[in-house]
Amino acid sequence: MRGKLLPLASLYLVQGLPYGLQSGLLPTLLRARGLSLTRVGLAKALYAPWLFKLVWAPLVDARGSARAWLTRSTAALGLVCGLLAALPPAEAGQAGLPVAAALLLLLNLGAAVQDVALDTLAVQLLEPAELGPGNTVQVVAYKLGAALAGGGLLVLLPTLSWPRLFLLLATTYWLAAALAWTVPALRQPPRPQPSEHPHYTLHLLQDVLAVPGTSWTAGFVLTYKLGEQGASSLFPLVLLDHGASAPELGLWNGVGAVACSIAGSSLAGALLARHWKLLPLLRSVLQLRLGGLVCQTALLFHLDIPGASLGPSTVLRGAALLSLCLQHFLGGLVTTATFTVMMRCSQLAPSALQATHYSLLATLELLGKLLLGALAGALADSLGLRPCFSLLLTLSALPLLCLSLAPSSLA
Repeated sequence: MRGKLLPLASLYLVQGLPYGLQSGLLPTLLRARGLSLTRVGLAKALYAPWLFKLVWAPLVDARGSARAWLTRSTAALGLVCGLLAALPPAEAGQAGLPVAAALLLLLNLGAAVQDVALDTLAVQLLEPAELGPGNTVQVVAYKLGAALAGGGLLVLLPTLSWPRLFLLLATTYWLAAALAWTVPALRQPPRPQPSEHPHYTLHLLQDVLAVPGTSWTAGFVLTYKLGEQGASSLFPLVLLDHGASAPELGLWNGVGAVACSIAGSSLAGALLARHWKLLPLLRSVLQLRLGGLVCQTALLFHLDIPGASLGPSTVLRGAALLSLCLQHFLGGLVTTATFTVMMRCSQLAPSALQATHYSLLATLELLGKLLLGALAGALADSLGLRPCFSLLLTLSALPLLCLSLAPSSLA
């Protein structure tokens, strides 16, 4: 198992780099330059290619091996980063911004293809007893990559130049492509015969939905992050408005919070490896997450009082920053358990459908995160902070209701 998990961890870490770059670094910079919460949220439109993974997932199932797709898409990401390194720095003028946005969109397209191939490889390689540790590796490594490219870069931003950043990323991607192609532990089991491969027909979707537990899992992953993602998108920006600095948020909401998220994901994997039952564990961590969000909402209500601010060395400031870490810790617990449910469900599908099946679940999971991440700013601007966070708190209770309807095939 270790021979599989170490290379998978390296590849998932590389996969998290584009997300961290655009979710940790970009929103804070845009808000610090005076953009509204609505415009900051709409910058997440660059993630659009991730919502169309089902377009090419059947190709990964039908044409070539997942490892070949993984190698080629990772090498292509290195090429895109090389092109981004050749752009002039943003401070040299605005002319290069549309080109940079187009290349970032292309970066997300390549990363989404890489995601399909890597997840398919993991589904095919991991045994049922390895799902807990395997999904811990997936979530932890991905978040570590996001932290390095998000909060870490925000802290280092004053001394890090644009070309050096993307040349470093390009080199990292090319090394990862070589790893994906050469490591023996990533060799896949034999593929089905060509006649068994799926095609783009309505029967494909019907076959995917016919896999036991798929309908419930799809509904659960679409809703389980709605409230949490909206709160985690807004709360750091609220702290910025009340006196927290961008480097401080980069440290706490980037490096510190992701470290806590990794700790939560690792704890969930350790509990699953000790044969804790998956669905009861998921119920417990969802309840803890809801309690943590209640505390964070109470802090926000206090900050929303006219004249309230986060003075230096105050209890309120410490509580607000620590609440970021607590929510990321609980979110890590929830995410690892949920991804284990997703992979368990996809392993019930025929091997010729597994890329498409897991891509459907992963797309819905991402859609649930992006939906509130993109709209939370507009909701806060139109409704006000208190009604917005009350709505997010309500949405966080929905997964607990959904869990009571979970099918026995996923227990």
